[in-house]
Amino acid sequence: MYPAGGNTMAGPFWSNGPAPGAFYNFPGSSATAGAMQAPRSDTPGEFGTQRSYYPVTTGTSVVGLMFKDGVIIAADKLISYGSLARFHDVDRVYRINDKTVLGVGGDFADFQFIKRHIDQKVIDDQCLDDKNEMKPRSFYNWLTRVMYNRRSDFQPLYLDLVIGGMQDGEPFLGHVNLRGRSYTSNVVATGYGTHLALPLLREYSENPEAYQNLGQPQANDLMKRVMEVLWYRDCRSDPKYSQAVCTASGVQVDADCFVAQNWDLAHTIKGY
Repeated sequence: MYPAGGNTMAGPFWSNGPAPGAFYNFPGSSATAGAMQAPRSDTPGEFGTQRSYYPVTTGTSVVGLMFKDGVIIAADKLISYGSLARFHDVDRVYRINDKTVLGVGGDFADFQFIKRHIDQKVIDDQCLDDKNEMKPRSFYNWLTRVMYNRRSDFQPLYLDLVIGGMQDGEPFLGHVNLRGRSYTSNVVATGYGTHLALPLLREYSENPEAYQNLGQPQANDLMKRVMEVLWYRDCRSDPKYSQAVCTASGVQVDADCFVAQNWDLAHTIKGY
């Protein structure tokens, strides 16, 4: 029996609680207490921080080689969606400026994110117009700090980056991974190329006499051989690849390289 003149409707079971079908309005949120919650798209922080836990669209191996006059970096042009060869003809080797080139492996979406910041740094250099450009070692150190910072925040960029270029007349080649681990070497490879490409490259890099005589034509031939082996053995690779060569005269990018395939070894396979 309700009192005379009283409200015949019971009060809210939970004051400042969520409306039916809505989420609880935690203290400190921007929504008004007791009001209907805003749509999910309007409250990005309400559902916690969203992170990716594994790469989705990925590129495979990147190979870098330092020869006596410069640096050469190559990577195929396939972006895979899991096991699906999803996106063809996608460049993963980039000219940053006349002194620096970059090869990218790993999650391509993460690279598209960081590429905006790289482009802005290049634009800032052009706007200053002080005749200074980002040098490869500075670029390498900057990427190391960026990758380590993201790893420390538990939201890493799932990338394998190969940085090359010319600095003070000397070739430079380095590698940075998703944890911010970095090193420099005269040969660098990522992904499956670590197992297949490095042994071929080290036949020259660990032989002082052969390395001192390794010019650009020999480096091009060696890179063709390496990319051919990767195409034969890596099921995430593609016969079409792009290649950047950085020397004292500047950067040349060839985005239409193609593996000279020879399937005579598959003599028992018919119908291909």
